[in-house]
Amino acid sequence: MTEDVRRVFRMDNEVLAFRFTATVSDRAGMEPRERLTGTARLKMWLQATGFDVTDVSPADLEHAVELREAIYRIGSAVAAGQQSDPKDVRTLNTVAAAGHAKAALEHERAEWHLTDTAPVGDALGVLATDAIHILGGPDRSRIKNCEGPGCAGLYLDTSRGANRRWCSMNTCGNKVKKSRLAAS
Repeated sequence: MTEDVRRVFRMDNEVLAFRFTATVSDRAGMEPRERLTGTARLKMWLQATGFDVTDVSPADLEHAVELREAIYRIGSAVAAGQQSDPKDVRTLNTVAAAGHAKAALEHERAEWHLTDTAPVGDALGVLATDAIHILGGPDRSRIKNCEGPGCAGLYLDTSRGANRRWCSMNTCGNKVKKSRLAAS
């Protein structure tokens, strides 16, 4: 039986690197939920994101989780106006430099061409590069952690007044509004 990617993962974050960090949900809750529970899940997420990987090893999964957590810690530090851990920055830069993916326009869509020798490493390199662009770019002051109960997910606040509070109105924002209605 094949799992539906949208039932397993949150795919609604407009920032690719932050969508990747959302493979852990309820980070600020009592029991954060790991969604990359095995190599098949990482393969599913990568394929759903447009990376044509056919095989994922346990080492690939370990590297992916290490990258994901480095991105999350750096993003949370940026959101809090704090310095990032140099070890996390080294991880991010190392993974970005190791990737050899090539962007291509095919059938009017952006595609990633991965090498045959290290396709997962190439995909992780794209994720790391995306994180570098957002974490070190001109919009870094708009990076926030979600204020939804238990969430703490990363997002880029693109609202006009920079006053957005939730990673997604459809999930965390809706939960808050429903709880307010129930309380009144």
